[in-house]
Amino acid sequence: MAGPQEAEPESILVAGLPVDRGEEVLTPEALAFVAGLSRRFGPRRRELLALRKERRARIAAEGTLDFLPETAAVRSRDWKVAPAPRALQDRRVEITGPTDRKMVVNALNSGAKVWLADFEDATAPTWSNVVEGQINLIDAFERRIDFSTEAGKSYALRPDAELATVVVRPRGWHLDEAHLLVDGEPVAGAFVDFGLYFFHNATRLLARGPEDPNSGPYFYLPKTESHLEARLWNEVFTHAQETLGIEHGTIKATVLIETITAAFEMDEILYELRDHAAGLNAGRWDYLFSIIKNLRDAGEQYILPDRNSVGMTSPFMRAYAQLLVQTCHRRGAHAIGGMAAFIPSRRDPAVNAAAMEKVTADKEREAGNGFDGSWVAHPDLVPICRTAFDAVLGDRPHQKDVHPAGAVTAAELLDIAGAEGQCTAVGLHNAVQVGIRYIEAWLRGLGAVAIFNMMEDAATAEISRSQIWQWIYNGVVLDDTGVKVTPELVRDLVATELAELRAELGDEAYQSGRWTDAAGLFEQVALAEEFPDFLTLPGYALLG
Repeated sequence: MAGPQEAEPESILVAGLPVDRGEEVLTPEALAFVAGLSRRFGPRRRELLALRKERRARIAAEGTLDFLPETAAVRSRDWKVAPAPRALQDRRVEITGPTDRKMVVNALNSGAKVWLADFEDATAPTWSNVVEGQINLIDAFERRIDFSTEAGKSYALRPDAELATVVVRPRGWHLDEAHLLVDGEPVAGAFVDFGLYFFHNATRLLARGPEDPNSGPYFYLPKTESHLEARLWNEVFTHAQETLGIEHGTIKATVLIETITAAFEMDEILYELRDHAAGLNAGRWDYLFSIIKNLRDAGEQYILPDRNSVGMTSPFMRAYAQLLVQTCHRRGAHAIGGMAAFIPSRRDPAVNAAAMEKVTADKEREAGNGFDGSWVAHPDLVPICRTAFDAVLGDRPHQKDVHPAGAVTAAELLDIAGAEGQCTAVGLHNAVQVGIRYIEAWLRGLGAVAIFNMMEDAATAEISRSQIWQWIYNGVVLDDTGVKVTPELVRDLVATELAELRAELGDEAYQSGRWTDAAGLFEQVALAEEFPDFLTLPGYALLG
């Protein structure tokens, strides 16, 4: 037994099953680097997660949010973020997706300026997905990545094409990685994703020189809820650069404003990251989820109508977008628009035509409102987004000189009632369908899933289940049927959905899936008396 002055030996344990070629990324040196992040910054991360709960309790008690009085000086002073590197000057079209080999090839070949390589919402965090994603990125940078389907179709990088700039999205602060233990405790998924990528690729990318689109370590930061959380990322970046002998400010990060609390701290978030900040992104789907989560019990004025009826033209979403562009351009940062999630259909030209018209209008609106670029989920949408931004930008890389007029108020950001949508049986049914179908795929290790011609990820599943929770809690009566939303009604819809899926798939295919587990998890996170913060937390224990 150790004496009172003796410490137990420090340890790093890989608890996950072996992954093919895993030893290439899980080297002793890389694991030590990740462990260093965990030991130094893990305690502060846990404190910040506790502060989230305290803040949520205050929101519940006060029923509102406002800009922080203690940081008013940051908002009023003139300051700028550091200049963006050449690779991040022109971001007019960005494509997103997981880091599986097929997506890596397709995204880099897509013609998009940027690829968001997603270890977060578009990746189910199985250990194999986490490790293989890191291997795939290294193979891509070394131009040795390819992929072949069972049908014999092959994918490879185009030899002479300029590839998209890779911007990696690590997991959010709230997620643990149970397959890597440091001193007996799980490491934060954020430290694993960021640490392995930075350790293996920062020097490799910098050696390419500034003319190469992949000439530096760039990141998207998800689920940020406050400037204090951005400050922690800044401290992680500073430490990582010092440890590997890389110049301060080399890392560049774009923060997703996908929580309602972060929307009130955009200036402060950029300020905390100012040496490393590249911009902000309008993460619209998670933003809706965060509104529901934080204001779910704050009154009827915050009830969100059917998800599909709430768009960026809704007053509170317009205010959010306007504030994001204003803030970014005042501070010299890029403002990146939201996701076009439509997946083109090879079978239904009418569906395609209608959807493409909506995508075109969405991207033209963003370009016209001052955004410097935007997201798509499918390569077929890259030309639409590019055309919309080409029409406004021309040969300019961005439009940071555009400053939308008019101050955005807290009341405008919180004007959910102004959306004027309805709560319908169709919307409720869709929420059940999307939630169950996504969760079932996620439990099988798929994080980005095409459902009803839309690319769904964890964010949209979160909207689905949280909206149901909010409707039940507030006793919503459906506008089109006059039926009150209750747990019993939702359970009936779940049972009906499972029966329809069995009939659609056939007994054998149904049994080989994880539909029962998916339905159970969906009911757990949609119907629990106490609202679960993220469905991925209880889901992680069920993940294959």
